[in-house]
Amino acid sequence: MEAEAVVKDWWLYQGTGGAAERRARLEAGPPPPWRDFKGVPDPGYAPPECAGPAWERTWRRGEGYVPDELEKDVVNTALHLRRPLLITGKPGVGKSTLASSIAADLGLGPVLHWPVTSRTVLRDGLYLYDAIGRLQEAGLEQLRTPGAEPPAARDRTPASAEGGPSIARYLRLGPLGTALLPQDRPRVLLVDEIDKSDIDLPGDLLTVFEDGGFVIPELARLAKEAPTVAIGTDDDTEEAVRISQGRVQCRYFPIVVLTSNGERDFPPAFLRRCVRLHLDPPGPDKLARIVRGRLGVDIENSDEYRDLVRSFLERAEDGDLATDQLLNAIQLRLAGAWSAPGDRERFLATVMHHLTGPSA
Repeated sequence: MEAEAVVKDWWLYQGTGGAAERRARLEAGPPPPWRDFKGVPDPGYAPPECAGPAWERTWRRGEGYVPDELEKDVVNTALHLRRPLLITGKPGVGKSTLASSIAADLGLGPVLHWPVTSRTVLRDGLYLYDAIGRLQEAGLEQLRTPGAEPPAARDRTPASAEGGPSIARYLRLGPLGTALLPQDRPRVLLVDEIDKSDIDLPGDLLTVFEDGGFVIPELARLAKEAPTVAIGTDDDTEEAVRISQGRVQCRYFPIVVLTSNGERDFPPAFLRRCVRLHLDPPGPDKLARIVRGRLGVDIENSDEYRDLVRSFLERAEDGDLATDQLLNAIQLRLAGAWSAPGDRERFLATVMHHLTGPSA
Protein backbone atom coordinates (compact mmCIF):
# COMPACT_ATOMS: atom_id res chain seq x y z
CA MET A 1 0.00 0.00 0.00
CA GLU A 2 1.58 3.28 -1.12
CA ALA A 3 1.76 6.16 1.31
CA GLU A 4 -0.43 9.18 0.57
CA ALA A 5 1.42 11.80 -1.46
CA VAL A 6 2.71 14.75 0.57
CA VAL A 7 2.33 18.29 -0.81
CA LYS A 8 3.76 21.21 1.16
CA ASP A 9 2.58 24.81 0.93
CA TRP A 10 6.05 26.21 0.22
CA TRP A 11 6.75 23.86 -2.67
CA LEU A 12 6.92 25.31 -6.18
CA TYR A 13 8.06 22.15 -7.95
CA GLN A 14 5.34 19.48 -7.52
CA GLY A 15 3.44 21.89 -5.26
CA THR A 16 -0.24 22.82 -5.09
CA GLY A 17 -2.01 24.48 -8.00
CA GLY A 18 -1.48 24.32 -11.73
CA ALA A 19 1.80 24.91 -13.53
CA ALA A 20 0.92 28.52 -14.43
CA GLU A 21 0.04 29.37 -10.82
CA ARG A 22 3.21 27.83 -9.41
CA ARG A 23 5.33 29.43 -12.12
CA ALA A 24 3.83 32.81 -11.22
CA ARG A 25 4.77 32.20 -7.58
CA LEU A 26 8.28 31.26 -8.71
CA GLU A 27 8.66 34.44 -10.77
CA ALA A 28 7.21 36.69 -8.07
CA GLY A 29 9.12 35.20 -5.15
CA PRO A 30 11.70 37.59 -3.67
CA PRO A 31 15.30 36.37 -4.06
CA PRO A 32 17.79 36.37 -1.19
CA PRO A 33 19.46 39.81 -1.16
CA TRP A 34 22.76 38.26 -2.23
CA ARG A 35 21.07 36.58 -5.24
CA ASP A 36 19.23 39.64 -6.56
CA PHE A 37 20.53 40.41 -10.06
CA LYS A 38 19.76 43.44 -12.22
CA GLY A 39 20.09 42.35 -15.84
CA VAL A 40 17.89 44.21 -18.33
CA PRO A 41 16.01 41.99 -20.83
CA ASP A 42 16.18 42.64 -24.56
CA PRO A 43 12.55 43.50 -25.46
CA GLY A 44 13.05 42.08 -28.93
CA TYR A 45 14.09 38.63 -27.70
CA ALA A 46 11.83 35.89 -26.37
CA PRO A 47 13.08 32.50 -25.16
CA PRO A 48 11.45 29.33 -26.55
CA GLU A 49 7.93 28.67 -25.34
CA CYS A 50 6.40 25.37 -24.29
CA ALA A 51 5.92 24.23 -27.87
CA GLY A 52 7.93 22.68 -30.68
CA PRO A 53 10.23 19.64 -30.92
CA ALA A 54 12.69 20.76 -28.21
CA TRP A 55 9.87 21.23 -25.72
CA GLU A 56 8.33 17.88 -26.69
CA ARG A 57 11.63 16.14 -25.88
CA THR A 58 11.80 17.89 -22.49
CA TRP A 59 8.16 17.08 -21.74
CA ARG A 60 8.37 13.41 -22.71
CA ARG A 61 11.48 12.91 -20.63
CA GLY A 62 10.26 14.77 -17.57
CA GLU A 63 6.56 14.01 -17.28
CA GLY A 64 6.93 10.45 -15.97
CA TYR A 65 9.61 11.22 -13.37
CA VAL A 66 8.61 10.12 -9.84
CA PRO A 67 10.36 12.25 -7.17
CA ASP A 68 10.38 11.31 -3.50
CA GLU A 69 9.47 13.78 -0.77
CA LEU A 70 13.15 14.42 0.00
CA GLU A 71 13.86 15.16 -3.67
CA LYS A 72 11.02 17.67 -3.76
CA ASP A 73 12.27 19.31 -0.57
CA VAL A 74 15.80 19.72 -1.94
CA VAL A 75 14.73 20.90 -5.40
CA ASN A 76 12.44 23.51 -3.89
CA THR A 77 15.20 24.63 -1.54
CA ALA A 78 17.40 25.31 -4.58
CA LEU A 79 14.54 27.19 -6.29
CA HIS A 80 13.93 29.46 -3.30
CA LEU A 81 17.64 30.13 -2.70
CA ARG A 82 18.38 30.47 -6.43
CA ARG A 83 21.38 28.23 -6.08
CA PRO A 84 22.73 25.46 -8.38
CA LEU A 85 21.53 21.95 -7.58
CA LEU A 86 24.30 19.31 -7.49
CA ILE A 87 22.85 15.81 -7.90
CA THR A 88 25.01 12.78 -7.20
CA GLY A 89 24.23 9.08 -7.60
CA LYS A 90 24.98 6.01 -9.67
CA PRO A 91 24.36 6.03 -13.42
CA GLY A 92 20.75 5.41 -14.36
CA VAL A 93 19.04 6.65 -11.18
CA GLY A 94 17.41 9.64 -12.91
CA LYS A 95 19.78 12.54 -12.24
CA SER A 96 19.50 14.07 -15.71
CA THR A 97 15.79 13.31 -15.95
CA LEU A 98 15.12 15.42 -12.88
CA ALA A 99 16.14 18.55 -14.81
CA SER A 100 13.49 17.78 -17.45
CA SER A 101 10.97 17.07 -14.70
CA ILE A 102 11.51 20.54 -13.20
CA ALA A 103 11.09 22.23 -16.59
CA ALA A 104 8.02 20.17 -17.49
CA ASP A 105 6.34 20.56 -14.10
CA LEU A 106 6.70 24.37 -14.05
CA GLY A 107 6.35 24.99 -17.80
CA LEU A 108 9.78 26.63 -18.16
CA GLY A 109 10.48 25.70 -21.77
CA PRO A 110 13.08 23.31 -23.20
CA VAL A 111 16.01 22.30 -21.01
CA LEU A 112 19.37 23.73 -22.07
CA HIS A 113 21.94 20.92 -22.11
CA TRP A 114 25.68 21.27 -21.54
CA PRO A 115 27.41 17.83 -21.64
CA VAL A 116 30.81 17.95 -19.96
CA THR A 117 33.93 16.00 -20.93
CA SER A 118 37.56 16.05 -19.79
CA ARG A 119 38.28 18.65 -22.49
CA THR A 120 35.45 21.03 -21.55
CA VAL A 121 36.39 24.54 -20.43
CA LEU A 122 34.23 27.33 -19.07
CA ARG A 123 34.08 29.23 -22.35
CA ASP A 124 32.45 26.23 -24.06
CA GLY A 125 29.39 26.79 -21.90
CA LEU A 126 29.41 30.59 -22.08
CA TYR A 127 29.89 31.32 -25.77
CA LEU A 128 31.46 30.02 -28.96
CA TYR A 129 33.63 32.09 -31.29
CA ASP A 130 34.41 30.71 -34.75
CA ALA A 131 37.74 32.48 -35.23
CA ILE A 132 38.81 30.04 -37.96
CA GLY A 133 35.66 30.67 -39.98
CA ARG A 134 36.15 34.40 -39.67
CA LEU A 135 39.77 34.18 -40.88
CA GLN A 136 38.76 31.96 -43.77
CA GLU A 137 36.14 34.47 -44.88
CA ALA A 138 38.70 37.27 -44.59
CA GLY A 139 41.10 35.32 -46.79
CA LEU A 140 38.42 34.80 -49.44
CA GLU A 141 37.57 38.49 -49.39
CA GLN A 142 41.24 39.39 -49.84
CA LEU A 143 41.35 37.16 -52.91
CA ARG A 144 38.17 38.65 -54.32
CA THR A 145 39.02 42.26 -53.41
CA PRO A 146 42.77 42.93 -53.14
CA GLY A 147 43.50 45.62 -50.58
CA ALA A 148 40.29 44.99 -48.59
CA GLU A 149 40.31 45.98 -44.92
CA PRO A 150 41.45 43.26 -42.47
CA PRO A 151 38.74 41.77 -40.17
CA ALA A 152 39.82 43.77 -37.10
CA ALA A 153 39.37 47.05 -38.95
CA ARG A 154 35.93 46.07 -40.25
CA ASP A 155 34.84 44.97 -36.78
CA ARG A 156 35.58 48.45 -35.43
CA THR A 157 33.17 50.16 -37.77
CA PRO A 158 29.90 51.39 -36.14
CA ALA A 159 27.28 48.70 -35.62
CA SER A 160 24.47 48.61 -38.13
CA ALA A 161 20.80 48.25 -37.34
CA GLU A 162 20.90 44.77 -38.89
CA GLY A 163 23.02 43.27 -36.15
CA GLY A 164 26.38 44.93 -35.55
CA PRO A 165 29.93 44.37 -36.76
CA SER A 166 30.99 41.37 -38.81
CA ILE A 167 32.38 39.56 -35.77
CA ALA A 168 28.81 39.00 -34.55
CA ARG A 169 28.24 36.40 -37.28
CA TYR A 170 30.92 34.22 -35.71
CA LEU A 171 29.69 34.44 -32.12
CA ARG A 172 26.86 32.63 -30.39
CA LEU A 173 25.99 31.96 -26.79
CA GLY A 174 26.54 28.50 -25.33
CA PRO A 175 24.02 26.73 -23.06
CA LEU A 176 25.25 28.42 -19.87
CA GLY A 177 25.46 31.80 -21.61
CA THR A 178 21.91 31.40 -22.94
CA ALA A 179 20.62 30.42 -19.49
CA LEU A 180 22.15 33.62 -18.04
CA LEU A 181 20.32 35.94 -20.44
CA PRO A 182 18.22 38.45 -18.47
CA GLN A 183 14.64 37.20 -18.24
CA ASP A 184 11.86 37.39 -15.67
CA ARG A 185 11.44 33.61 -15.86
CA PRO A 186 14.37 31.23 -15.25
CA ARG A 187 15.56 28.65 -17.77
CA VAL A 188 16.57 25.15 -16.70
CA LEU A 189 20.18 24.27 -17.51
CA LEU A 190 21.50 20.71 -17.24
CA VAL A 191 25.29 20.54 -16.73
CA ASP A 192 25.71 16.83 -17.30
CA GLU A 193 28.48 14.76 -15.66
CA ILE A 194 30.53 17.62 -14.26
CA ASP A 195 32.69 15.07 -12.44
CA LYS A 196 34.27 14.25 -15.82
CA SER A 197 35.53 17.82 -16.21
CA ASP A 198 39.04 19.19 -16.01
CA ILE A 199 40.04 19.90 -12.42
CA ASP A 200 39.70 23.67 -12.96
CA LEU A 201 36.13 23.84 -14.29
CA PRO A 202 34.23 23.74 -10.95
CA GLY A 203 36.41 26.56 -9.63
CA ASP A 204 35.98 28.55 -12.84
CA LEU A 205 32.21 28.28 -12.51
CA LEU A 206 32.22 29.91 -9.06
CA THR A 207 32.62 33.47 -10.32
CA VAL A 208 29.89 33.04 -12.92
CA PHE A 209 27.52 31.52 -10.36
CA GLU A 210 28.21 34.31 -7.88
CA ASP A 211 28.00 37.17 -10.39
CA GLY A 212 25.14 35.76 -12.43
CA GLY A 213 26.88 36.99 -15.56
CA PHE A 214 30.05 37.18 -17.64
CA VAL A 215 31.83 39.28 -20.26
CA ILE A 216 32.47 38.34 -23.89
CA PRO A 217 35.92 39.90 -24.45
CA GLU A 218 35.55 39.96 -28.24
CA LEU A 219 32.52 42.26 -27.86
CA ALA A 220 33.82 44.22 -24.86
CA ARG A 221 36.79 45.38 -26.98
CA LEU A 222 34.32 46.87 -29.48
CA ALA A 223 32.02 48.45 -26.90
CA LYS A 224 32.85 52.07 -27.80
CA GLU A 225 32.26 51.61 -31.52
CA ALA A 226 29.46 49.02 -31.18
CA PRO A 227 27.85 49.27 -27.72
CA THR A 228 25.11 46.77 -28.61
CA VAL A 229 25.59 43.70 -30.78
CA ALA A 230 23.11 40.95 -31.68
CA ILE A 231 24.34 37.34 -31.60
CA GLY A 232 22.72 33.90 -31.75
CA THR A 233 21.82 31.68 -28.81
CA ASP A 234 22.17 28.00 -28.00
CA ASP A 235 18.46 27.56 -28.78
CA ASP A 236 18.66 29.11 -32.25
CA THR A 237 21.65 30.62 -34.01
CA GLU A 238 19.26 32.73 -36.12
CA GLU A 239 17.27 34.08 -33.16
CA ALA A 240 19.64 36.88 -32.15
CA VAL A 241 19.68 38.62 -28.78
CA ARG A 242 21.22 42.04 -28.22
CA ILE A 243 24.24 42.12 -25.89
CA SER A 244 25.21 45.51 -24.41
CA GLN A 245 28.83 46.42 -23.65
CA GLY A 246 29.83 42.81 -24.23
CA ARG A 247 28.26 41.67 -20.92
CA VAL A 248 25.58 39.05 -20.29
CA GLN A 249 23.91 39.62 -16.91
CA CYS A 250 20.99 37.56 -15.66
CA ARG A 251 17.88 39.00 -14.06
CA TYR A 252 16.60 35.72 -12.59
CA PHE A 253 19.33 33.18 -11.83
CA PRO A 254 18.71 30.05 -13.93
CA ILE A 255 17.79 26.69 -12.46
CA VAL A 256 21.17 24.98 -12.83
CA VAL A 257 21.18 21.20 -12.37
CA LEU A 258 24.68 19.67 -12.19
CA THR A 259 24.98 15.88 -12.24
CA SER A 260 27.85 13.75 -10.97
CA ASN A 261 28.42 10.01 -10.96
CA GLY A 262 30.85 10.40 -8.07
CA GLU A 263 34.04 9.94 -10.10
CA ARG A 264 35.79 12.81 -8.29
CA ASP A 265 35.51 15.16 -5.32
CA PHE A 266 34.77 18.87 -5.62
CA PRO A 267 36.46 21.74 -3.77
CA PRO A 268 34.67 22.99 -0.62
CA ALA A 269 34.16 26.46 -2.13
CA PHE A 270 32.20 24.90 -4.98
CA LEU A 271 30.14 22.63 -2.71
CA ARG A 272 29.30 25.57 -0.44
CA ARG A 273 27.57 27.34 -3.31
CA CYS A 274 25.45 24.35 -4.34
CA VAL A 275 22.38 22.70 -2.85
CA ARG A 276 23.20 18.98 -2.80
CA LEU A 277 20.98 15.98 -3.48
CA HIS A 278 22.02 12.32 -3.53
CA LEU A 279 19.76 9.88 -5.40
CA ASP A 280 19.77 6.25 -4.29
CA PRO A 281 18.62 3.47 -6.62
CA PRO A 282 14.81 3.15 -6.40
CA GLY A 283 13.26 0.45 -4.22
CA PRO A 284 10.23 -1.74 -5.05
CA ASP A 285 7.54 0.88 -4.29
CA LYS A 286 9.22 3.61 -6.32
CA LEU A 287 9.90 1.23 -9.20
CA ALA A 288 6.20 0.37 -9.25
CA ARG A 289 5.32 4.09 -9.48
CA ILE A 290 7.91 4.64 -12.22
CA VAL A 291 6.58 1.74 -14.30
CA ARG A 292 3.02 2.98 -13.89
CA GLY A 293 3.99 6.56 -14.76
CA ARG A 294 6.15 5.68 -17.77
CA LEU A 295 4.35 2.69 -19.26
CA GLY A 296 0.89 2.75 -17.67
CA VAL A 297 1.43 -0.73 -16.23
CA ASP A 298 0.25 -1.58 -12.71
CA ILE A 299 2.67 -4.32 -11.69
CA GLU A 300 0.55 -5.20 -8.64
CA ASN A 301 -2.01 -6.70 -11.01
CA SER A 302 0.46 -8.77 -13.02
CA ASP A 303 2.56 -11.68 -11.78
CA GLU A 304 4.76 -11.47 -14.89
CA TYR A 305 5.73 -7.81 -14.43
CA ARG A 306 6.04 -8.19 -10.66
CA ASP A 307 8.49 -11.03 -11.34
CA LEU A 308 10.50 -8.77 -13.66
CA VAL A 309 10.81 -6.15 -10.91
CA ARG A 310 11.90 -8.83 -8.45
CA SER A 311 14.51 -10.12 -10.93
CA PHE A 312 15.74 -6.57 -11.51
CA LEU A 313 16.26 -5.98 -7.77
CA GLU A 314 17.99 -9.35 -7.32
CA ARG A 315 20.38 -8.73 -10.21
CA ALA A 316 21.10 -5.23 -8.88
CA GLU A 317 22.64 -6.81 -5.77
CA ASP A 318 25.54 -8.13 -7.91
CA GLY A 319 26.22 -4.95 -9.90
CA ASP A 320 24.65 -1.62 -10.84
CA LEU A 321 21.61 -1.52 -13.10
CA ALA A 322 19.76 1.50 -14.52
CA THR A 323 16.02 1.97 -14.09
CA ASP A 324 15.51 2.26 -17.84
CA GLN A 325 16.75 -1.34 -18.17
CA LEU A 326 13.67 -2.47 -16.24
CA LEU A 327 11.47 -0.24 -18.41
CA ASN A 328 13.06 -1.79 -21.51
CA ALA A 329 12.32 -5.27 -20.22
CA ILE A 330 8.66 -4.49 -19.55
CA GLN A 331 8.31 -2.71 -22.90
CA LEU A 332 9.64 -5.81 -24.68
CA ARG A 333 7.17 -8.03 -22.86
CA LEU A 334 4.33 -5.63 -23.73
CA ALA A 335 5.34 -6.06 -27.38
CA GLY A 336 5.32 -9.85 -27.04
CA ALA A 337 9.09 -10.22 -27.37
CA TRP A 338 11.13 -12.85 -25.50
CA SER A 339 7.93 -14.59 -24.41
CA ALA A 340 9.05 -18.21 -24.67
CA PRO A 341 9.54 -19.80 -21.21
CA GLY A 342 13.01 -21.06 -22.10
CA ASP A 343 14.21 -17.55 -23.04
CA ARG A 344 13.95 -16.06 -19.54
CA GLU A 345 17.62 -16.17 -18.50
CA ARG A 346 18.90 -15.01 -21.89
CA PHE A 347 16.27 -12.27 -21.86
CA LEU A 348 17.37 -11.00 -18.45
CA ALA A 349 21.07 -11.19 -19.39
CA THR A 350 20.36 -9.18 -22.56
CA VAL A 351 18.26 -6.33 -21.19
CA MET A 352 19.52 -6.28 -17.58
CA HIS A 353 23.28 -6.56 -18.10
CA HIS A 354 25.31 -5.14 -15.23
CA LEU A 355 26.88 -1.71 -15.60
CA THR A 356 29.48 -2.42 -12.90
CA GLY A 357 30.77 -5.52 -11.12
CA PRO A 358 32.47 -8.74 -12.29
CA SER A 359 29.92 -9.46 -15.05
CA ALA A 360 29.81 -5.93 -16.51
